Amino acid sequence: MAKRLCLSLLLTGILLLAAGSAGAGRSATSPSASARAFAISVVVPGQIGSGAGSVTAPPEHTAFGSGFAYPADGTSVTTGSLATSASASAGSTATAGSSGEVNALVLFGGEIVASSVKGEADASTTGRSASGNLSGSSVSGLTVLGQPVAVAPNGRVALADWGYLVTLEQSTETSTAAGGMQGFHGSVTALDVHLTAAHGGLPAGSQIQVGYAEVQVQAGVAPPRKKPPSPKAKKQKTPSPPELPTGERRGPAPLLPIPTGLQPQLTAGRYVFPVYGPSSYIDTFGAPRADVSYHHGDDIFAPLGAPVLACADGFVFSVGWNDIGGNRLWLKDTQGNEFYYAHLSAYSPLAQNGRRVKAGQVLGFVGNTGDAEGTPTHLHFEVHPVSLLFMGYDGAVDPTPYLDAWKRLQDVSFENVAGWVPLAGVTDPAPKPAAILLQVSDISEASGLDPGSLQRAIAASINAEGDRALLRSLGYRPGPNADLGRG
Repeated sequence: MAKRLCLSLLLTGILLLAAGSAGAGRSATSPSASARAFAISVVVPGQIGSGAGSVTAPPEHTAFGSGFAYPADGTSVTTGSLATSASASAGSTATAGSSGEVNALVLFGGEIVASSVKGEADASTTGRSASGNLSGSSVSGLTVLGQPVAVAPNGRVALADWGYLVTLEQSTETSTAAGGMQGFHGSVTALDVHLTAAHGGLPAGSQIQVGYAEVQVQAGVAPPRKKPPSPKAKKQKTPSPPELPTGERRGPAPLLPIPTGLQPQLTAGRYVFPVYGPSSYIDTFGAPRADVSYHHGDDIFAPLGAPVLACADGFVFSVGWNDIGGNRLWLKDTQGNEFYYAHLSAYSPLAQNGRRVKAGQVLGFVGNTGDAEGTPTHLHFEVHPVSLLFMGYDGAVDPTPYLDAWKRLQDVSFENVAGWVPLAGVTDPAPKPAAILLQVSDISEASGLDPGSLQRAIAASINAEGDRALLRSLGYRPGPNADLGRG
């Protein structure tokens, strides 16, 4: 054991020295970001142990699983679905985010049970400041030795005479580098079980960590501007380097051209048009854009609140906000092709990281959030074939031929789609959507075969006279005496 510890310390020292020498040449003013996460880890003294869903960033990574068991017969650990994600970018600012989630957790044959365990961490920089947030972490339905347990940050629960567990175990650290540049490092383990005595087939000293997320960002500033040359100085023409494409996944862009003329076949099965109801689009792929260098997709214009659909069977990931895409999400189909949806006004309850969805299910609603604020409401839609994912964010291809070929659904189930609250009723200052989801409502009677059925179903769930304008944006024209419901 002593030899193993000495070897471990020696290796750690070597890695730290290597990391120091690698960073010595970097500018101290450069922003940086990193993230990592895992769904579950079983550490067993003297044995290999096991785990699932480990991801790191940059670049952005996600992982999904249908379940996990340890050992093979599940006597110590069994779970339902797993989902992890990690993203990090460093441009003029630095951002990082990660999450690890496990559903239907059962430890030691039911002595510890939780319906959902999730660790989530986010961090970002603004100017010289850095900050982070671990509040998205949660443990739901936790039962220990047959009794429900309240969950609190760094809460400790005794496990009879054989161990203890910690809920939402977390740590944060803010540091200040030269020039007053702040850095933030934070980590959270949603559920951490420690064995102080042998139990359930595991020896003393074993540890089971569930839902781990970690982020790190370092603020920086742009290098000082060079003074303009003196008029007397001899002018030399130097060719400017080409402007490289950058996008949601910030950072150094690859020296790769816009992938024009590529149309890989997508073979995951049925594909459907991503917007339900009346809409229009033209081919604008590759058009110049100030914020991302070139347009990575097509804009599908539709009324505010038009349902946005899963274009294929697959998994949802990276659900959330960024300054360019606003409310955005990604969908990965069963063959690994990825699709990007941006500028949503709101999400449906299906828009959850790791959620498996079917083609045609409602993921959200058309809007103009992010850098589309002030423009006509639309869905920005991108196609990233699996064969081009090595190019990162710049592996997008022209979506127009796909959109032209995909079937527009005429009959969509709107089960579990939520009602609306008017913008005037929104008091949360961040970020301001055109409309937000209020609560789950049953409007499954709506059918695309009857163009007015969706509007009538939505009208039945609205409880404010001021929502007439929202209905008009959806194409419904309520009369002056129309009953919009009082809920």
